[in-house]
Amino acid sequence: MSDTAMTIVGFCIIFAATSLGSACVFLFKNKIPEKVNAVFLGFAAGVMLAASIWSLLIPSLDGASSWGKWSFAPAAIGMLIGGIVLAVLDKVIPHFHSGAEKEEGPPSELHKYTKMFLAVTLHNIPEGLAIGFAFGGAAAANDHAQFVSAFGLAIGLAIQNLPEGAAVSLPMKNALGSRGKAFGYGVGSGVVEPIFAVVGYFLASSLTAVQPWLLAFAAGAMIFVVADDLIPDSKLADYPHLGTWGVIAGFIIMMTLDVALS
Repeated sequence: MSDTAMTIVGFCIIFAATSLGSACVFLFKNKIPEKVNAVFLGFAAGVMLAASIWSLLIPSLDGASSWGKWSFAPAAIGMLIGGIVLAVLDKVIPHFHSGAEKEEGPPSELHKYTKMFLAVTLHNIPEGLAIGFAFGGAAAANDHAQFVSAFGLAIGLAIQNLPEGAAVSLPMKNALGSRGKAFGYGVGSGVVEPIFAVVGYFLASSLTAVQPWLLAFAAGAMIFVVADDLIPDSKLADYPHLGTWGVIAGFIIMMTLDVALS
């Protein structure tokens, strides 16, 4: 597969996987059982953690190697900024986490299902940026190996988007009373991924000097989502082993993909 083809497919499969997962609303009558949801959320957390380390932070450190003993600075500061931006968005956008059964953000008259949609959409933004930054960095370096590594990141995030899409559409069906509308919301939540992937691509490919910062920014945003939402929503206190094994499985799969394709 050519570098251009890998980029296009990489941008598309993350959205396609979310849409395919959302289609589960037509197969299941009820919402996902809590135990299964714990595994799904834990798996997504593991994938995002491994992706943050191997696909984003390590390349960020490598890209800043000319800084010598200060090569950690772009990674550390970029991570911090990424976390701060997500924290701000978390405060200013009204949203609802179905797994946690709580609303966050400012008071709003928006419907509950709209807030559920905004919560998942907010999570998908850093994933799209991560894909875009990875492919943009590969394009700037004109390095086929980096394109392959970025494609591995896209595959890993697509795998975790399958259960994530189901976790969106099934609760939506109960809130909306319509499978078709629930599927539409699930698909809509994934639209931001290719959009922000394109944004990230052009930023990373044109602003080569700040690539280490951009990669770390995406890592910080993803780790914020993991620590602030995915882990708490997986209810590890209630299902500790299920959620924990989900994290380990997701981490291993993403790590394997990245190492095998790098």
